[in-house]
Amino acid sequence: MIIVWILLSTNLLAQDQWPRFRGPEGRAIGQPNANIPIEWNREKNVQWSTEIPGWGWASPIVDGNRVFISTVVSDEESRTPAKGLYLGQGVREPSKGIHHWLVLCYDLNTGNELWRDEAHRGVPEIPRHPKSTYAAETPTTDGERLYVLFGDLGLWCYSLDGEKQWVKRIKPRKTFFDYGAAASPVIHENQVFVVYDNLEDSWIAAFDSQTGEERWKVKRDEKRSWATPLVWQNKLRTELVVPGLRRNRSYSLNGELLWEFDGQMSSLVIPSPFPAHGMVYLASGYVGDSHRPTFAIKPGANGRFAVDEPFEQSAEIAWYQPTASPYNTSQIVVKEYLYTLYDQGFLTCHNAITGEEIFGKIRLPNGASFTASPWSVNDKLFCLSEDGETFVIQVGPTYKLIGQNSLDELSLACPAVVNGKHLIRTATKLYCIGQPSKP
Repeated sequence: MIIVWILLSTNLLAQDQWPRFRGPEGRAIGQPNANIPIEWNREKNVQWSTEIPGWGWASPIVDGNRVFISTVVSDEESRTPAKGLYLGQGVREPSKGIHHWLVLCYDLNTGNELWRDEAHRGVPEIPRHPKSTYAAETPTTDGERLYVLFGDLGLWCYSLDGEKQWVKRIKPRKTFFDYGAAASPVIHENQVFVVYDNLEDSWIAAFDSQTGEERWKVKRDEKRSWATPLVWQNKLRTELVVPGLRRNRSYSLNGELLWEFDGQMSSLVIPSPFPAHGMVYLASGYVGDSHRPTFAIKPGANGRFAVDEPFEQSAEIAWYQPTASPYNTSQIVVKEYLYTLYDQGFLTCHNAITGEEIFGKIRLPNGASFTASPWSVNDKLFCLSEDGETFVIQVGPTYKLIGQNSLDELSLACPAVVNGKHLIRTATKLYCIGQPSKP
């Protein structure tokens, strides 16, 4: 019995987690696993797949053997999200008819549905981006509870077994071109952080993870940013980093402003910050703008910086590239390589420590376009196109494409990677990609 208990405990400790948008710390890097496949299609290396009702681009998250995801089902036929770039206005009217905002939980090993809950039922009050859905935000978990944000409705808290704990309603606001909300929540030390930038009343707030009580709320002079915030645990302190069109900012866990700077960001701020090599990386790259910057920020900044000096001369900025950022996707650092996957299908690589270019724009095959951000495991880079094709690239100083895997369906959600499995959400399904089980 002791041996069995030790084996079970070791297995539990070894289990990987994917608790938030783009995984631990928002880095989109999975734990090494010799069994994870680099080849698949709709049949090959599919451990299971399950139909997901309705529409949603929330990424799957994982705690233990539970996979959580959100979606919205409409009683009437509604506009279908589509791929591509939209250089104009959004959908100006809300969808018609009764909608059902759902939270779903599946077994990681079998794909069986463990529970579902209808968080909200009603007619949408706000429009949305032509590519988006009413379930755009990725849930998060602290291993004790599940937190699900439907950005223009509210924040829901559940036990991991699906019992509703509390709800914090959010007043919907008008957003730029009626694109709606998209930033996902993050959690740290019993506080759930939510950012809601809009045209009327932008704010960042912290809610008590056990009760939903508002701990603090700070107004933001921002209107056009959708990036998920980062709890940055660096060598000096823990802080909350939030990009913005007017200012990139960092807050203490009590909501006090620690630092800010005007990065002259592009007109739409979407990529989410993440840490690597002791720095935090910020980016913004709307395709119609000439300045599409990437910044690597050192820890320890205070107050406002980079005011009367070039970015390259700021003591707080480790390095800066003026035109090295994507539009919708977030960048990724693997080892010393920073990869940028552009919406229009190009890939670049910079030295993550110095900012120097390693290789310039290389076009991925088949005219692929991208909304989902890349992820990595086992020193492989995975890039999921809007058509459901994943390009596998060897991490290193030269571009080396080693695989192409098609699920042949619209795919805009960022995947998760845990325990030797890729979890990929397409328009209608959730796929668990892994090596076939051995007898």
